[in-house]
Amino acid sequence: MNSFGNKFRLTTFGESHGVAIGGVIDGMPSGVKIDLELVQSEINRRRGGQSVYATPRAEADRIEVFSGIFEGFSTGTPIGFAIYNENQKSKDYESLRDIFRAGHADWGYYQKYAVRDHRGGGRASARETAVRVAGGAFARLLLDSFGVSVKSGVLSVGSVDISGEPDWDLAARSEIFALGAEEAMKAEIMNARNAHDSVGASVLTIAQGVMAGLGEPLYGRLDAALASALMGINGVKAVEIGEGVRASRLRGSENNDNMGENGFLSNHSGGILGGISSGEPIVLKSHFKPTPSIFKPQMTLDKTGAVREYELRGRHDPCIGVRGSVVATAMVRLVLADMLLLNASSKLESLQKLY
Repeated sequence: MNSFGNKFRLTTFGESHGVAIGGVIDGMPSGVKIDLELVQSEINRRRGGQSVYATPRAEADRIEVFSGIFEGFSTGTPIGFAIYNENQKSKDYESLRDIFRAGHADWGYYQKYAVRDHRGGGRASARETAVRVAGGAFARLLLDSFGVSVKSGVLSVGSVDISGEPDWDLAARSEIFALGAEEAMKAEIMNARNAHDSVGASVLTIAQGVMAGLGEPLYGRLDAALASALMGINGVKAVEIGEGVRASRLRGSENNDNMGENGFLSNHSGGILGGISSGEPIVLKSHFKPTPSIFKPQMTLDKTGAVREYELRGRHDPCIGVRGSVVATAMVRLVLADMLLLNASSKLESLQKLY
């Protein structure tokens, strides 16, 4: 299960301390203008080593494209690309060869495959999400043609939450993509880091310009696809759409979106009704757990079943939700590009008009 999507499909490969990570995109229509500088700029937003609020692992993360593009336009054939790993420190993980790190995927992967790739997280590492960000950047080029935009920002870090409306201008220039309370959020991250610990976060994602009618009922619902995509990001433990969990405390008269002559009068549904987009902004919230890689003594088991105490070494994010917000944007773009092409497959004239 290394492929994501139906009509617009991303397949990824590679491990955190291997030679490279990369991907293949199938389904990009021919004739889409490909701006590789824009793609690179999206990858750069996720890149580590740029501030004290992220991992100090600094990779160039330069994308190299092998196929699917000619003279600046997509050819309709698979777009293959790679991002080379240039700053591995596998020796940091040598002491973990035979043990399972608390809160990580090590135990589950070993039970499934009976192979212990102890070089960081291996295939389960968040390093792989750089490929998803690249895939999401290519999806953005398609979505731009239809006037669809996606953006994300950090709503909360630990106990620090924003007050008032999200400040998207702040998020655009913030080191941590904060939608408010930036200094308090930074302090929360640094307090955790200085204590050799980590902290969780929540991320708001908004998709605007999404036409009504996207989604494939009953078992290809747009809301289900988005929730699945966001839950598939490393460290995400919960996803809300629209009012989310608050809807369980409301009455129908409070939660229903009434309509007037100019359309919907509210957007409690978060832009999706019956699994199909309503034409209103799609509103999503993702909740990230604290980074499991912390520098405190912890208890675990080794491969023989013996109890062991261990301390981690390495370079890790004190708050994965910060860079995770960039990945959330990418995953929503991938879903929307896929749903757009699924919808257009029954309305071919819309694509013919575009290209």
